[in-house]
This record gives sequence, C-alpha cells and structure tokens, in this order.
Amino acid sequence: MTFDYYIYMGLTFALSLVGMFVSNRLKSKFNKYSMVGLRNGMSGKEVAEAMLRHYNIHDVKVVPAQGYLTDHYNPMTKTVALSEPVYGGRSVAAAAVAAHECGHAVQHDTAYSMLQLRSALVPIVKIAATAQQWLLMIALLMLSQFPQLLLITIIAFAVTTLFSFITLPVEFDASRRALAWLDETGTTQGQEYDGAKDALWWAAMTYVAAALSSLVLLLYLIMRYVGSDR
Repeated sequence: MTFDYYIYMGLTFALSLVGMFVSNRLKSKFNKYSMVGLRNGMSGKEVAEAMLRHYNIHDVKVVPAQGYLTDHYNPMTKTVALSEPVYGGRSVAAAAVAAHECGHAVQHDTAYSMLQLRSALVPIVKIAATAQQWLLMIALLMLSQFPQLLLITIIAFAVTTLFSFITLPVEFDASRRALAWLDETGTTQGQEYDGAKDALWWAAMTYVAAALSSLVLLLYLIMRYVGSDR
C-alpha cells in the first residue's frame, strides 16, 4: 500500500471521529433545548408561519414531516417541512430549527445567489452521486489498465464535493437570517436566543464535517491518478 493511502486512511478515520462527535453533539443539543420552553409559548409551526409573514412570504406552506431532524425546505413545492418534535414543539430547539428552515424560504424569495447555484447543481449532483457509487471500486481495480476511468470518477467526486462546499454558505446564511429574526422580533430572548444560536451552530458543523470528508476522498483520488502516470 502506498504512503498516500495511509494518509488518506488516517485523515478519514480522524474525520469520521469528528463527524460522530458533531452528530452526537447536535442530538444532545437538540434534546437539551427541546426541554427548554419558549416564554411566548409558540410552537415550531407558529414560529415558522410568523417568520414567513414577517418577510411577506405567503406562498410557502408549513407542513409536518415524519422522522427525527428531517426538517427541510423544498423550493420545488414551496413547503417548509418540520419534523414532529419541531412542528408541534414549543421549545427553543423547535423555534431555532423552524426559523432556520424559513431562512431557506427567505433565501429563495430573495433569489440568494448561493441557493440558486446549489439548486442549479442538484440534477448534475444526482447523476454524479449515482455514477460514483459504481465507478470508484472499478476505477481503482483497473487503474493500471484504464486510468481514464479514475479521471471520470474524480470528475464525479469533484461535482459532489463542490456541492458540499456550496451548501456551507447556504446553511450558515439561513442560520444567520433565522437568528437575526428571532432576536429582532423578540421571539427568543436572553438564554433562549443563546440556546437557539448554540443548537444551530452544531447543526452547521455537520455540514462542515461532511464537506471535509468529501474533500479528503477527492484529494486521495487525485493523488492516485497523478501517481498512475509515473
């Protein structure tokens, strides 16, 4: 095995530990702030609807979604889907998550450039993600006979890695918009606001960990390809 392989395995192991830590930390924070009620008594659904009204967005619906931490905004259907603990929850965690997802709706409504770029890449990313599942192992096994296959694999991984990094400013900006609204409107106050900020920061870190993991694999594949030409 080559030296770059050991570097890759070491970095991958380290990042997997970081990813597990961040994921567990996010769940811990969400559970913690789910136990902290809002003084105004608003549910996640009510928080989301209030934020949408504040920004004069009347064509986006707030709907329930199954699962845990499955909250998302769908620009195609213009729906803010909130998981059960968020949709009906009257907690700091529910308010933070609901406002964050509405932050994406505000991005969509204001034609935020990074969200537009991310949305434009979605069809390409779907193709690249499907292709790389089949290409990776075959490309490495046939590296000496058909190095061009690895180059195709690298292109596929480059697309998904680029998508991961474009996602970062989209997520951070949505949280920034959410926190600004929560603070300016007094929806969360004092320690409630601090808790919402803490929860959203850990949520953002999950995207950072995923992007770094994707980048490490891409760099390893590039090193293997470059090495095959020697």
